[in-house]
Amino acid sequence: MVNALVEQGVSLFLHIRTSVAKRLFGSLGPSVVRVGRHTIVKGPCQLPELEALRFVAQATSIPVPKIRRTYTYHGMLFIELEYIKGMDLEAAWTQNLLSVDQKKAIVNELAGFVRQLRELEPPQKGIVASAYSNSCLDYRIGTRPVGPFSNHDEFHNFLRGYNPWEDCGKVFGQQVLQCHSHRYRTCFTHSDLAQRNIIVDNGRIVAIIDWAFSGWYPEYWEYTKAHYCLMNIPDWYLEFGRAMPRYKSELEAERSLWTQFDEPGNQMHV
Repeated sequence: MVNALVEQGVSLFLHIRTSVAKRLFGSLGPSVVRVGRHTIVKGPCQLPELEALRFVAQATSIPVPKIRRTYTYHGMLFIELEYIKGMDLEAAWTQNLLSVDQKKAIVNELAGFVRQLRELEPPQKGIVASAYSNSCLDYRIGTRPVGPFSNHDEFHNFLRGYNPWEDCGKVFGQQVLQCHSHRYRTCFTHSDLAQRNIIVDNGRIVAIIDWAFSGWYPEYWEYTKAHYCLMNIPDWYLEFGRAMPRYKSELEAERSLWTQFDEPGNQMHV
């Protein structure tokens, strides 16, 4: 009874706060409301995002929004975060607000942050999971959390819809067969390094945001996911490919799966 009253009070407070804030500051997106000069509320969120924000802030020097507090509203998670002043890289890049040298410097800075993530030691070799070894979320896989997977074979089997291994090359092509039979490192991965998730100010990265899809994945996942839902910004991909570890054959394998069997987590629930 007491817990129910507390949650009801928190829910009412959050509802009033966000409703007033939308009128004062406007919305920053479908799931983000600025509620003060230095604060936003994001939600509903999934647990992997909260885990990643905590993990990356503790384990790296990558600039991420600081967590102020969390709320549970009708069973859904909301995260109160530090508001980061700046502009998303997509706007700065496409509106020609950055020089060529600034663009290169930003991508190099981003590559340094990615190296930090890739140097982190996974809790278990081969695991595919959230930061704290729980279920992970990635809309490439589906709209529901999946896993954790104890090894890459389990993960790749899931990506193929558990299609029999001996039929993999025939059904999905040799590139998928080669990719899914290769041995990879497990790396911590942002999984959505699109320009909209990189906040810049004065030609420098001030925050990497939207860690909803982050977790432990095969080492190629960062590169292939950066090309998922491709944007028409060719010089960005040119710079990204110059500075980041490249996995061209894995990208071709993933593109084949995007066409033939995308979002397996959703299809498993049909």
